[in-house]
Amino acid sequence: MIIAMQSGATDEQINHICDRIRGFGYMPHVIRGEERTVVAAVGHGDKKEHIESLKSAEGVEDAFPILQPFKLVSKEVRKQKSAIKIGKVTIGDGGFVVMAGPCSVEGRDQLMTTAESVAKSGAHLLRGGAYKPRTSPYDFQGMAEDGLKLLAEARDKTGLAVITEVLDTGDVELVAEYADVLQVGTRNMQNFALLKKLGEINKPVMLKRGLSATIKEFLLSAEYIVTHGNPNVILCERGIRTFETATRNTLDLAAVPLLNELTHLPVVVDPSHATGKRSLVRPLSKASVAVGADGLMAEVHPKPEEAWSDGPQSLRLEEFAQLMRDLEPYVNLRKSESN
Repeated sequence: MIIAMQSGATDEQINHICDRIRGFGYMPHVIRGEERTVVAAVGHGDKKEHIESLKSAEGVEDAFPILQPFKLVSKEVRKQKSAIKIGKVTIGDGGFVVMAGPCSVEGRDQLMTTAESVAKSGAHLLRGGAYKPRTSPYDFQGMAEDGLKLLAEARDKTGLAVITEVLDTGDVELVAEYADVLQVGTRNMQNFALLKKLGEINKPVMLKRGLSATIKEFLLSAEYIVTHGNPNVILCERGIRTFETATRNTLDLAAVPLLNELTHLPVVVDPSHATGKRSLVRPLSKASVAVGADGLMAEVHPKPEEAWSDGPQSLRLEEFAQLMRDLEPYVNLRKSESN
């Protein structure tokens, strides 16, 4: 259920409501907005007598059930978009954040060349995989902690915050030492032990949609992270598996405005993994701005033909620079329309 506090409600009144919620067997989550504070009570079922009882409490404006199965990530709980700070960058504040870099960290020269180039072109975050979940056990699995160290070195050199994937609960603390954002890949979207563990850290998490996941399943996975204490979740639409074979996956652009209707969490698009084709990244990046995405993740490599993974979908350095120039008028138009 949601308990909307009156404007100007005191901390004492809010704490009293939290105590009553716990007494009813729910877990309270206090969400402080620009105009007022709401308390989300998460548990099994919203009993009518509990709602009516809380409505009459001092400092309460209204109380009502949460209709969506996903509670804390729902717009019923928080109307305004969550703005998540990542170093010097904020995602979800109306801007358009670009994350760029190689699929895999392959070595110092490759990573530093890419990092310096994407930073110069206007990227906001550096992406790069130190741990790689590969379909074949014989494919390159990543440089592990050595890759994390290189990502941290690239951050120091360029000023770009770093996002990288974590695969296992046992690696969460290690990856969190080096990364600014921890990424959950499509194969781990419903790795609930990992999601719970990520709910315990104080770092933003980017959750990628599963290969065959519905929007409901996607948001319930995000709910796992938030209910375990970490509200800083970014959603990533990266294409889903359909009968179509012309592209690697099928980019569900309709998911972006739909997610914006259902949740307050920021939404980014990954056209690289969605299509698997370098030539499709630029047009779909423009479309991502148009449909209301908060950001973009693109794979970039200095020599895609020599990449150890995902070369066919990786932009060359000059192609990424052109993409950033192409996106500028679209981003500016969206800003002018929102003012």
